Parts: sequence; structure tokens; C-alpha cells
Amino acid sequence: MKILLTGANGYIGMRLLPLLIAKGHEVVCVVRSEQRLSIDEEIRKKIDVLEIDFLKPIPDGHIPIDIDVAYFLIHSMSSSTQDFDQMEAMTAKSFNDALRPTRVKQVIYLSGIVNEKNLSKHLRSRKNVEDLLSEGPFNLTVLRAGIIVGSGSSSFEIIRDLCEKLPFMITPKWVLTKTQPIAIRDVMKFLIRVLGNEKTYNESFDIAGSDILTYKQMLQQYASVRGFKNWIWTVPVMTPKLSSYWLYFVTSTSYKLALNLVDSMKIEIIAKDNRLEKMLEIKPYSYKEAIKMAFKKIEQNQVISSWKDSLVSGRFKKNLGKYIQVPKFGVLTDRKTLTITDPEKVLDNIWKIGGAHGWYYANWLWKIRGIMDKFFGGVGLRRGRTHPNKIFPGDALDFWRVILADRENKRLLLFAEMRLPGEAWLEFKIEKDTLIQTATFRPKGLKGRLYWYSVLPFHYFIFGGMIRNLALNNSE
Repeated sequence: MKILLTGANGYIGMRLLPLLIAKGHEVVCVVRSEQRLSIDEEIRKKIDVLEIDFLKPIPDGHIPIDIDVAYFLIHSMSSSTQDFDQMEAMTAKSFNDALRPTRVKQVIYLSGIVNEKNLSKHLRSRKNVEDLLSEGPFNLTVLRAGIIVGSGSSSFEIIRDLCEKLPFMITPKWVLTKTQPIAIRDVMKFLIRVLGNEKTYNESFDIAGSDILTYKQMLQQYASVRGFKNWIWTVPVMTPKLSSYWLYFVTSTSYKLALNLVDSMKIEIIAKDNRLEKMLEIKPYSYKEAIKMAFKKIEQNQVISSWKDSLVSGRFKKNLGKYIQVPKFGVLTDRKTLTITDPEKVLDNIWKIGGAHGWYYANWLWKIRGIMDKFFGGVGLRRGRTHPNKIFPGDALDFWRVILADRENKRLLLFAEMRLPGEAWLEFKIEKDTLIQTATFRPKGLKGRLYWYSVLPFHYFIFGGMIRNLALNNSE
């Protein structure tokens, strides 16, 4: 079948794509920026890519007419605390209009469980998108999922941060809300097996794991799987706003995502309909099994996708392509060069930078800068990196965003997402036997210039040590 995969560079889309290809399907990936499609070259050769922003007018005929099935995996919850529901509605309407000229038979939409009468804004928006998509010129299959647990999922990473960093927790009362988490592996099974299945046409199904747990029990069971104990006390005085700040400072989530998550965590998310499990012969994994499978992928360095690589995890939501041209005028720079003897080895070192591997010199200073950034509302260092030695354009790299990762031409370009009175780039480039490391800063007014000169002494040691250790394969 010919399949249109929207949200192809999202957490779900990145995992679904190789499964569809393995099944022999012809896949057309839809992304807002082709540059940000973080996939290996072997997979890229097997797909077609369309650049489409469903919040903008779509030219007639832009989508192939012979599409058989489309996956609608577009969400906007993390991009705004105010109008994400309007954005999601606009996207659904635009999607319907774009598919009218095609011969598409089925659209598969991954939504959220909406059995409660008093829904959060997030779940109300999901239900509204369902209603809008049902008006489209196709058969709609809706999968309403519980909290998704898998390596790199926002839910898993938040639970991981809380448990690993806080053995003692004073928590808001929403941790006693019941929910029914589902393993990412089960989500993939459902998404694949409803494909072209006429029994699922124009139907909505709840999909969830085998356990109904409170958030407190989820935290406790995570600790049990990891082999330690945590102590949790609940208090009634923590408001949604305070809860959001609590999640923001302790975990790697953004404040906007934390605020929307807290709003949803007050609502029970329990599957009331398990027809699809029987219909497709799927036996869901338990929550503990989902945790164990997630860590198996992490330990094997096989995390396919992470919510942290989404643009919504940082400060800049779109148009990152405009930062690929590093300015030359009106900027302040720190440029260092070093003669090297093994360019390929140095390139390997560059491709490992950040995350658990660190920044090759004075990592404690980088950590302090990350703490300061988090305190002032920035992303901090907690995002890390998804792969230990692979980098793709658009990836998050601590408090940087990868703008260009061109291994063939030996160049890596990062753009700062930390809180700054200006804009900053960090570039690594190898030309013949020379390593060139350049920090570029475009200040905003006097405040920006004062910032640059105040940190200049630190740059002398940090950037000097970093380039030396990149060349020597020695990190601190």
C-alpha cells in the first residue's frame, strides 16, 4: 500500500516508519522541514518526503493522488499553553481539505482516551480533532491511547527523572489519579494491525496496557524495577501552577508541556473498551514489562526516537533553517584552530559531544551554566542527546539544537537554545589536517555585549580546553 505518514519526525512517526517499510509499504513522509527528518540514509532512500505545514495553505496536488492510507500523528500540545487546541483544529481541517482530491481509503488517528465527562483541555482538543477528521472524505480509525511508556517518551522520561533524582518526594494530590499506561511496543502493534482492516473503519477504540495504576504506583513500580525504594508523600496544597514548576525544575520537560500534562493528570485515563485487543489478538504488556523493555533499548543504545528532539522541547518552534547561515557582521567570535593527525578520530569525538559524554573540558562549568539556564526559564542540560554517536539536524543536544550535521564535509553546527541576550552558534569543522572551532554570538544591544565580555575569561579556558581534548580524545 501507499501510505502517507504525517508527523514522520515525531516520537511515534519515527518508530512507525521502519515498521511500515519492513512490511513492504511505499511510504510518503510529511514533515514541516525535510532537513529535520532524523533517519539513516538507508531508510531515506526508500521513502518520499513532502514538506507541508498544515497551518499554512497547501498547493493543489501537493499530496499524491494514489494514497491508500494516511496516518494522522500531528499534535500541538507542547507548543503552547493557550491556543494549541485552535492549532490542532486548523491542522485537522487543512488535512481533510488536502486529502479530498486523493483516493485515500483510510485515515488512522492516534488520540487519547476520552471516557470522562470533564476532560482536560488537551483531551477535549483530541476529541475535537476526532470529530473534525470524521468529516473527511475517508474511513476514519481512531486509536485512543493511555499514557505511552517507552524509551524516549515524555511520560517515561518524566517518571525516570523524578525517581532517579528524588528518593523522597512531596507530591501533589493528582499522583493518586488512576491511569492505564501502555507500552510503546503495543502502540506500534495496534497502529500496524488496523492498517487496511475494514473492521476498524469509522470506529474508535481505546488501547491501553494491562495495569490500572495511580501515578504514585507508577513511580513506586519504576523504582522497584530499578532495584531501589522511593518514599512519596502527597499534599493537597500544591496548585497546578506549582505542580508544573515542580515538574519543570526536576525533570527534562518544558514548562509548557508540564502545564498541559498537569492539567491532564487530574483526569482518570482508563480504557473502557478493549474490543480491539480481541479483534487483533494483542495481549498488552504490563507496566513493569514496559519499563524493562525501555531500559533494554537504552542499554543497547537503540533509542529510535525521543520527545526531547522535538522542537517543542526547546525555545524555537520553527524556521530553524534560517540559522544555518552563521552571520559574519555585527557578531562577536571566539575562533580556535589546531593541527590534528587523525581527522577521522577527531570527527568521531565531535559526533559524541554532549549528553553523558560531556563537553571535553570543565564539564562542571557546563553543568553550572545548565543549572543557571534552567533557573531563568531555559532548557538546561537535562535533554542530553538521544544517540551516543549519531547526530541528525534538528536533534536536541543539551541546551543546543543541531542545525547542520554533515559528516561527509566534516562539519557540525549547533544553535543555542539557552537563555541569552542574543543568538549563539557553535561550529566544529575539519579542513584537511586542521580542526576549526568557532563560537559566534550576535548580541542584542548593550546587554548582549556586556554578557559576552563578562564570560570571555571562561571562554578562554573552556573553548581552549575543549579543542585540545577533542584532538587528544581526552575528556574531563
